[in-house]
Amino acid sequence: MTPRLGERLSGLSSRLLLAQALLLLAGAVTTWVVASFVGPSIFHGHLMEAGAGHDPAELLHVERAFRDSLLIAMGVALLVSVLTAWSVTAWFTRRVRRSTSAVVRTAGDISAGQYAARIRATGLGSEFDRMGVTINELAGRLEETEATRRRLLSDLGHELRTPLSTVQMQLDAVDDGVRPFDGATMEVLRANTNRLRRLADDIAAVSRAQEQRMELRREPTDLVELARRSVAEQLPNYAMKGVQVTARGEEPVEMGLDPARMGQVLSNLLSNALRHTPEGGSVIVEVRCTGTGAAVDVVDDGEGIAPEQLPLVFERFFRVDPARGPHDGGAGIGLTISRSIVEAHGGRLSAFSGGPGTGTRFTVDLPG
Repeated sequence: MTPRLGERLSGLSSRLLLAQALLLLAGAVTTWVVASFVGPSIFHGHLMEAGAGHDPAELLHVERAFRDSLLIAMGVALLVSVLTAWSVTAWFTRRVRRSTSAVVRTAGDISAGQYAARIRATGLGSEFDRMGVTINELAGRLEETEATRRRLLSDLGHELRTPLSTVQMQLDAVDDGVRPFDGATMEVLRANTNRLRRLADDIAAVSRAQEQRMELRREPTDLVELARRSVAEQLPNYAMKGVQVTARGEEPVEMGLDPARMGQVLSNLLSNALRHTPEGGSVIVEVRCTGTGAAVDVVDDGEGIAPEQLPLVFERFFRVDPARGPHDGGAGIGLTISRSIVEAHGGRLSAFSGGPGTGTRFTVDLPG
């Protein structure tokens, strides 16, 4: 859209041009005053000091010749300098106008949802280049956020479809008289509604964590004892599947953290390890001190993760094995919540695997 005359006159480039014009006008007026009054009076004083023997008429003619020649010489020089300065200023302001218009246009495209728009380097200096880089980074983050939002809506619709379809089929079967409304039907309905509730709670937890609204109640906590307690809570599930689980850590490792939240992280990691470790396998939870704090490793000798899937394991609703359903594969959101909790503590949660069949190691790094 072409800017109106009023907008062009009030723009940055027009103001720069006007300021330069006023500066040149002030310089011209100053030069004229000096050439007309100051210069001739100084010249007259020097003539008097030199004791020139001319009569007053000759002195007046000499002073007038000096003033006129001074005015002509300075006028020509001033005209050339003004034209040069004006040309340079006009070129620079035109370039500033084009660059700022491009920035405004691109920012408008981004605000309209065209997150792929980018600002090219203006060449007007480090400040303008830094502004362009900042806006491009903002556009990139908005593009990633929009992609995540679309993927979340798609995945969420997929996650909701299964329990809702199950509930709908059960109700239709009862209405058609195919199935009685007995305890078994109630159990199916209750299980699926509970699943919907857990899904809603998990999504709310992820949103709070990623929006940095998660409240942490930090207190001195022995990380070794916390790991042992988490293992003890999961022990019945491991025994049922026939998987061994062990907690390692000799000395107390005391950290200032939220024990409930960090216990949730360890519980999620242990559940994930159990889910991907076959019968007869083992899982080890090891607490160790690092140079800057402490770390917790959850290592299994199970299925492992392909290299191309490692960057995706913390994404919402991602499953290493797409064939796993929500009943045996979880909602695919536990690792996302765990990473958000660890990052809220100022730490980092990472995954390592040599590939399928080599097992997986999840490491929680916490600052001291």
